[in-house]
Amino acid sequence: MAKKVEKKVLTTEENQKAEKSTVMQRILKVKPQGTPNDSVEQKLRLLYELQLIDSAIDNIKILRGELPNEVKTLEDDIVGLETRMFNIKADIKRAEIDISKYDAAINESQLKIKKYEEQQKNVRNNREFESLTKEIEFQGLEIELSKKRIKESETLISEKKGMLGNSKIQLEERKKDLLAKQQELDKIILNTQKDEEILETKSEEYKSVIEQRLLNAYQRLRKNARNGLAVVEVKRDACGGCFNKIPPQRQVDIKMGKRLIPCEYCGRILVDWEDSYQ
Repeated sequence: MAKKVEKKVLTTEENQKAEKSTVMQRILKVKPQGTPNDSVEQKLRLLYELQLIDSAIDNIKILRGELPNEVKTLEDDIVGLETRMFNIKADIKRAEIDISKYDAAINESQLKIKKYEEQQKNVRNNREFESLTKEIEFQGLEIELSKKRIKESETLISEKKGMLGNSKIQLEERKKDLLAKQQELDKIILNTQKDEEILETKSEEYKSVIEQRLLNAYQRLRKNARNGLAVVEVKRDACGGCFNKIPPQRQVDIKMGKRLIPCEYCGRILVDWEDSYQ
């Protein structure tokens, strides 16, 4: 018994994607032609085809998603952490130098105390003895102050080393995340770079033949539109950009393609050629 082959039924969305893919293949093979004497319909077709190309470029960028921003953020984080670690190490170094200075000050004060104690043995009167005693007391205070400063510096070093350790852990984590994100982004770029370059070249070809006034309007609309759509088709009696209904008489004017007609709700340029691109 012959095996029954089930035919896959495409959804409306899948059909639209297949149609757009076919249109795109045809457009990429054609050299765009445009002159100042072109009809409005021809100018609209050039704008529409440019929109298809730019939308394909947008889709490639969407495929990358937030990866470029995430990579940039991670790179900034790594630079920030490395700068922080550099500053922490500098603080530790300064604290260690301070400890050495305080140790030297303590040794110097101890030597002075010994010297003053020896001098006390040979004093000629109470006044000299009391003067030396005050010097000994003063050096003792200097020693206590230096010891206090040493403890403060040691505490600072301990805290800074803890911060340095945490920063090292964070840095390693960020580097691992960056490597993973960068590899993911590189893979996407490798798979799409050729297509993107072809599309970018074709986009520039179209821009070079489209009337500057129309091109400026197109680029302004694309910049302000959330989805980058400046030229949209009429679908189910509605604008393909904002989906607001279009009056029947306005649809007739759009289908004729005799003049540029914007959507009265979103301002996008409207076209309707049914199957003329198939």
